[in-house]
Amino acid sequence: MAHQHNHHSGKAEQAHSHDHHGHHHHHDHSHLTGTKLLITIVLNVVITVAQVIGGLISGSLALLSDALHNFSDVVALVVVYVANRIAKRAPTAHKTFGYKRAEVLAALFNAAILVGIGVLLVFEAIDKFFHPQAIEGVWVIALAILSIILNWVSVMLIAKDAEDNTNIKAAYLHLLTDVMTSVGVLISGILIWAYQLYWVDALMTIIIAIYLIYASWDLLRQTASVLMLFTPAGVDVDQLVALVDEFEEIDNIHHIHIWQLDDHEIHLEAHLDFKEDLPLSQVTQIVQTLEAQIKAHCRINHFNFQTEFGRADCKDLINQAT
Repeated sequence: MAHQHNHHSGKAEQAHSHDHHGHHHHHDHSHLTGTKLLITIVLNVVITVAQVIGGLISGSLALLSDALHNFSDVVALVVVYVANRIAKRAPTAHKTFGYKRAEVLAALFNAAILVGIGVLLVFEAIDKFFHPQAIEGVWVIALAILSIILNWVSVMLIAKDAEDNTNIKAAYLHLLTDVMTSVGVLISGILIWAYQLYWVDALMTIIIAIYLIYASWDLLRQTASVLMLFTPAGVDVDQLVALVDEFEEIDNIHHIHIWQLDDHEIHLEAHLDFKEDLPLSQVTQIVQTLEAQIKAHCRINHFNFQTEFGRADCKDLINQAT
């Protein structure tokens, strides 16, 4: 069966908000994109190291939390870069799907760690809120500016590729939020430096941490639903049944399973009951027409239909028995 890849933005884009390294189709660009991503990784490592050092020297938890936010990018970019390479490995007799779920696992791993980090930061910040300590505002300001500049360079580097690649677009949006959090840290740094409002640091930490949890939780939910083989978001089973009903040769569709393999492949398996005992060639033609219809309307791009006539099996649309 041919694997037809169907690149949809929308949900596919959401499904991997950390899917940073792209499946690029223009081969002359793909190396370029890889190089650019590598530069953004290096820039984010520089920001992270600088902010960790600055955070420890200045005593600013907001700087440390921003460093973790930047580090989350580094981890995400590296893990997805590696997972993407693994995912391209060819399937074998023992691994008929290949390693297509590698990226989904990587995203799940990332998201779980980030949620944990976010929760820890909230507890730390609450503690700091009630026991504020002096913070060197100048350090906070300087490193926030550094982070804004380097993240902006990263954003500009991949802005062009983000237009036609959902994975790169996810990285692009991620780096943009880094710019925003660094702007937040800059504001808190200015308030600390000018007015000695040390509690602002804890407040900014909580805001960044909550954002981190929110963004990661969404990813956690989406990747878990892929691994649990839930019906992908955006696939309407009722619409699918309605499409089948338009074919007068088909009596019904039952025993439906729909799942998402990776970012681009959505699989459907089902039984199709035919009203008459038609020749195989005719059945094949009808099924092909049906597949084209479903593919056009339902985002599904991989089919496995079991065609039947007069078979006494359970006709439930969703069948519990395996």
